[in-house]
Amino acid sequence: MNLDDTQRKHASRIIFIAIIAVAMGQTVVFAILGPLGREVGLNEMQIGFIITCSSVIFSLFSPMWGRRSDVMGRKPVMIIGLIGYTLGTVFFASMFYAGLNGWVTGWWLFAALIFARMTQSLIMSATSPAATAYVSDITDVSNRTIGIGRIGAAHSFGTILGPAIAYFSIISLLAPIYMAAVMTFLAAILVMVYLPGLPIAKTTAVAKKKLRYTDKRILPFMVVGIAMFTGFSVVQQTLGYYFQDKLNLTAEVTAQQVGIAMMGSAIAALAMQLIVVQRLGWAPFRLMRTGLPFMLLGFVGLTLGRDLLEFVLAMALVGTGIGMSAPGFSAAATLAVEPGEQGAVAGLISACPALGFIVGPILGGALYQIYPTSPYIVSAVLFIPLVLFSWRMKGRDIA
Repeated sequence: MNLDDTQRKHASRIIFIAIIAVAMGQTVVFAILGPLGREVGLNEMQIGFIITCSSVIFSLFSPMWGRRSDVMGRKPVMIIGLIGYTLGTVFFASMFYAGLNGWVTGWWLFAALIFARMTQSLIMSATSPAATAYVSDITDVSNRTIGIGRIGAAHSFGTILGPAIAYFSIISLLAPIYMAAVMTFLAAILVMVYLPGLPIAKTTAVAKKKLRYTDKRILPFMVVGIAMFTGFSVVQQTLGYYFQDKLNLTAEVTAQQVGIAMMGSAIAALAMQLIVVQRLGWAPFRLMRTGLPFMLLGFVGLTLGRDLLEFVLAMALVGTGIGMSAPGFSAAATLAVEPGEQGAVAGLISACPALGFIVGPILGGALYQIYPTSPYIVSAVLFIPLVLFSWRMKGRDIA
């Protein structure tokens, strides 16, 4: 914490913008991937497998990048992640371009897309843990939840803006993906030029010990994070198919309407992060215990929904839940460990969404092929014990 108040505010704004750019890119990919995959001849299971493979890589390397940020510094690792995201996005989109033009087809295209997405995940996984660790470095116990909440707010804001880019799918399904690459490249330049560097902390005996998911200090929060994102990934991965089939839409219109639903979810999440986390200052445990039931209600709403408005409202409930639960489990985990372990715990926190996206996409695709509403029914059923688990967690509720 070697920055003055003005520098901290300046650094927080830059990180906010960088996370927005990354979230915009992710929203665009998930809004378009379903209809785009169908356009090149992939089925639901194959598309889900692409996301699963990339999530495995992300979950493996995110903790590594978190630890590397303890050695290399937060800023250099963030820059590596943003530039890697840019190049990986271009590579991934270019493989789809080859498929749309018939240059690469069938299993060769499937393998090329897996390789491209895994390569992208290997490097882009550096951004989030470095950003989270940076925020942990410039905050303390009294304002850690608010600081972590700002990262969540940035992600939600980017998810709101993402559909604006997805709208350009009317020109080409690939145009929004290339535009997202431009945004992350600009964010990398911003971080490189304007983000204040932090001194690298001296290595301690605590820092040398490798932090694991099973560490009893953070295990309950890791369970909440991984389970929460598993359920969310089932929904997000199948939403494109669900909209296209349920509402009888073209691929281009599907991308736009999925973007609208995801924007509704993101607006709700942003509202929770700005009001409940930032202004009301709810403590981590309260955020988790309140947020998870909202996600459960959202899954039920998707099961019962009949038109776009009802689906948007259901996704808004899911967003409300994530807007509280995500900063809750993240802040609780950072507060449970020592200062010298912030890079390591940030890597584990950042890997939780990816771990959820390992099983979720394949499970969602398989369930969807059985019956269109089954992914949301199963997610709702699985969330019941998770909600009960969150209420039974014991710990000190730090404001």
